[in-house]
Amino acid sequence: MTILGTSGLVLNEKLLFEHSKPGRKGYSLPKLDVPAAKLPAELCREEINGFPELSEVDVVRHFTRLSTWNYGVDSGFYPLGSCTMKYNPKVNEAAARLPGLANVHPATPPHLAQGILELMYRLQVALAEVSGFAKVTLQPAAGAQGELTGMLVIRAWHEARGSKRSKVLIPDTAHGTNPATATLAGYDVVPIASQGVLTLEEVEAHMDDDVAALMVTNPNTLGLFETNIEAICKLVHERGGMVYCDGANLNALMGIARPGDMGIDVMHFNLHKTFSTPHGGGGPGAGPVGVTEQLSPYLPAAGVERDGDRYRFEPEKTDSIGRLMTFHGNVGIMVRAFAYARTLGGSGLKHASQMAVLNANYVRARLEGVYDLPYKRRSLHEVIFSDKDLPGGCHTLDVAKRLIDYGYHPPTIYFPLVVKGAIMIEPTETESQDVLDEFCDAMIAIAGEARDNPDLLHQAPVRSRVRRLDETTAARKPKLRWEANP
Repeated sequence: MTILGTSGLVLNEKLLFEHSKPGRKGYSLPKLDVPAAKLPAELCREEINGFPELSEVDVVRHFTRLSTWNYGVDSGFYPLGSCTMKYNPKVNEAAARLPGLANVHPATPPHLAQGILELMYRLQVALAEVSGFAKVTLQPAAGAQGELTGMLVIRAWHEARGSKRSKVLIPDTAHGTNPATATLAGYDVVPIASQGVLTLEEVEAHMDDDVAALMVTNPNTLGLFETNIEAICKLVHERGGMVYCDGANLNALMGIARPGDMGIDVMHFNLHKTFSTPHGGGGPGAGPVGVTEQLSPYLPAAGVERDGDRYRFEPEKTDSIGRLMTFHGNVGIMVRAFAYARTLGGSGLKHASQMAVLNANYVRARLEGVYDLPYKRRSLHEVIFSDKDLPGGCHTLDVAKRLIDYGYHPPTIYFPLVVKGAIMIEPTETESQDVLDEFCDAMIAIAGEARDNPDLLHQAPVRSRVRRLDETTAARKPKLRWEANP
């Protein structure tokens, strides 16, 4: 720990201890007369004139106070759709911090790292069982990297067959990162406009000999299950293509349906959404990828295999796309995921999905008729409303800002783009009926305010420490450097 001394210099704990031992008169801090000029230039911040010097107690109180103003899944309900911001059991955090797992150097020889290798192997097997795929790689360190891995595997498979296909089909209900991933993998994106769920006819109209793959999200971003997925996969395969599934919404399917059984060839898992890892603030994450047997030779290196009662890294494969990162993946996330899966077991994972679907449909039933429901079909893990029928000139942003006054983090808004004024709610399995009822009561009250006092919504939030920001100006004229108050 370090604190600022009275001279503004940083003092460390060891230094303070040495100069405050019993027997030293006054227990005083050492006098350090070090000119500021001797500090490394890159550490000096001349642009902040009058930077304050604070005591430790002032600093601690300041950051403790800020932490109580912050909002997190430990303090309230996060209804963000397509993000699965669910509560994560703290025992999994403790497991990830066990010294024998957290302190293993990635270059440790396999014979000295049998514990973590066994965990990685068993996690591979568990993910393969949940998803229905023949092989799983743990190396990708994020969902986006998992997507890229999957598309590079598909590209390698085509190239091995002498095929130089250039197009990827992506429906407008797929996850938002899919077009970027396909482009990064070197493909041209062909969008498909669907009517909620993909039909065989829609895919067939775009399927030709230049299509390398179809990228789908199932359930899709409307919270709807792609009921025609088996027939669509068969069609794509008959025309020489592959089917990639974005696994962001696996929280709706665990123990109920397996993408590999539907004809899907490749899928990435978001361990930071589905398998118990804090999700937000840009990380951490992990995006393992599952593939069919015919695609397994192309997976990244560094998979773990079992050899009798021992575990080792797989030998380098001739057809592998190579490594996605220097070592073996985001191991701390793997530990959390393995602990989560082992704690719940197969029946527990299934129950989690069932409750996620039940909760979403409960919210749907309570708010239908209060907010516009563009797709009047049974939802899976999330439900999409819109601002179509809101009175008083109120829109989705007004509802989201007003929810802050009621103590809730706003849901995902204006996504998916196929729904104008979308309000995307995913309650997950971790929220109780009491919490959902309180949230729905707030949403209903806000709809009433839109009718009776629309100006209140236009000004919201009115009870938060920060009022509504001028987002248009902030986007057009961003201030990217700290500025002292005049």
